[in-house]
Amino acid sequence: MAETHPLRASATALGPWPGNDFAEALRTIRGELGEPHLPFLPELPGRGVGSDAIGRTGSLLVDLAIDVQPHGWRLVDRPGKDHLRARSALASDINVLADVAGAEDVSATEVKVQLVGPLTLASELYLHSGERALLDYGARRDIAGSLAAGVADHVQKIRAAAPGAGIVVQLDEPAIAAVMGGTIPTASGYRTLRSIAGDEVSSAWRLVLDALKEAGVVETVISVPEIEAPIERILSAGADGVAVPLKALTTRQWEHLAAAVESGKRVWAGALPTDGPSLPRTADIVERLWRPWRQVGLPASALSGLRVTPATGLAHLKPAEAKRVLTKLTHVADGLDQLAQG
Repeated sequence: MAETHPLRASATALGPWPGNDFAEALRTIRGELGEPHLPFLPELPGRGVGSDAIGRTGSLLVDLAIDVQPHGWRLVDRPGKDHLRARSALASDINVLADVAGAEDVSATEVKVQLVGPLTLASELYLHSGERALLDYGARRDIAGSLAAGVADHVQKIRAAAPGAGIVVQLDEPAIAAVMGGTIPTASGYRTLRSIAGDEVSSAWRLVLDALKEAGVVETVISVPEIEAPIERILSAGADGVAVPLKALTTRQWEHLAAAVESGKRVWAGALPTDGPSLPRTADIVERLWRPWRQVGLPASALSGLRVTPATGLAHLKPAEAKRVLTKLTHVADGLDQLAQG
């Protein structure tokens, strides 16, 4: 189980990172995110096909193969060159993790990896017909089951690369509002796919989350955009926490987060926007988080359980800018700690 009441607020990022030098990215991340923060295995989509989030997670599927077609990743009968390229890139990255972690004087106590969640994966993988797999109930079921079957081996490889570190897994569901709202377009673009019922969404999440926990993962969170974020459903499916940007959260969503904190769940707060010409002041970010926190009746002491993240991935930045984001997040976590300690 995840630690319910950690002593300190902490910082991490969502996964996407700029550039194409994985070793340098990893050294930067692990250098910036020392204890009590959470270093992560970055995704460098700028390296091309297979290093994108869908290809990376798709390469873990068991008994399902993928390949790139003009419209995106497609389910195919046997692994093609793109599938093998994605698998090879991920294996290489894990080897680099082993080298970097092995060379450290003090190794991190935890490491985070990101996976695309089963619903977004189904919305981004295509069938032989050219339609999205999300259209087909059997395909959705197979993708969730295949992902659940593939995570244990992945977790084991990460654990071998970083011995002694607890493995934290972030499931990314950026398309979940469109999946549940029925607004994802068909291949033709003339209509939209039928909405997926909440019970099916919960079942798919539970299947993958249970597999992760059986593999010994110490913490699981589901990361979603703030618009119509299904916070209660995420937590009832068995996730240890929810990762969500703060900018447009409604009062009702804040109440859901408050209930999560009170029940011992983790909140990963996407508190730092990265789309402006410069980063906000640390004190302004802390205040932007503390004000609604206080308004929903949460005590300052509970801030020590927060993880703070950027509002988005960092692949759109330059490496030096991404590094500054991590530094800023650690300062925000320090500021939250000061509030928590009164």
